[in-house]
Amino acid sequence: MSGRLFVIGTGPGNPQQMTAEALAAVDAATDFFGYGPYLDRLQLRSDQLRHASDNREELDRAGAALSMASDGANVCIVSGGDPGVFAMAAAVCEAIEKGPAAWRAVDLTVLPGVTAMLAVAARAGAPLGHDFCAISLSDNLKPWNVIENRLELAAKAGFVIALYNPISRARPWQLGEAFKLLRHHLPATTPVIFGRAAGRPNERIAVQPLSEADASIADMATCIIIGSAETRIVARPGKLDLVYTPRFMAGGKR
Repeated sequence: MSGRLFVIGTGPGNPQQMTAEALAAVDAATDFFGYGPYLDRLQLRSDQLRHASDNREELDRAGAALSMASDGANVCIVSGGDPGVFAMAAAVCEAIEKGPAAWRAVDLTVLPGVTAMLAVAARAGAPLGHDFCAISLSDNLKPWNVIENRLELAAKAGFVIALYNPISRARPWQLGEAFKLLRHHLPATTPVIFGRAAGRPNERIAVQPLSEADASIADMATCIIIGSAETRIVARPGKLDLVYTPRFMAGGKR
């Protein structure tokens, strides 16, 4: 008899930002697959087993979890943030499509989580108050010229842009190139929000104008939100300035 497979997100890292649905799935599962630091965020019982793997082994992880679930176990795959945003839900779907027929019979439940751009946006104010998009700067699964084209089109279309996977030891240059490209299409004063570890004790939020945006202050734990030409900063003496994108645009109705 087939078991169950839950695919959950832990949110951006603050335990209070993990949903009640995800916590219920954790309570119901016996085995947990995921990147080690994400599994570390869970408070597991002594009868619950961890199966940690490297962050780049998504398909292998999905296959192992599906095999165990198809044998009758209640299994949980753990992502950070939301599992459907640049995370494990897509890998699980791909594994089911390419895998044995038995995997299609697994009772699959994907549960939404709080993704990084939402946590960073909430800290800054409301930069996602109007149309926005999310783009991963990693060229591991798509070529860099595709990323450049999407950045250019998003800026020209007036989208606020959330950047995931902005930089790593193997990819130290893409974020700087992205800023250079966007400076050709957006005002120099466009706010750029660097949100590192939003909601965690080591949180760091910084706002810089696009003309001065410094790629070196970002790492893989940073989500970056680049405003549109409509995005505004509201100065608040003694407090963090608010960054927001109005719900209306020129020519629209309030």
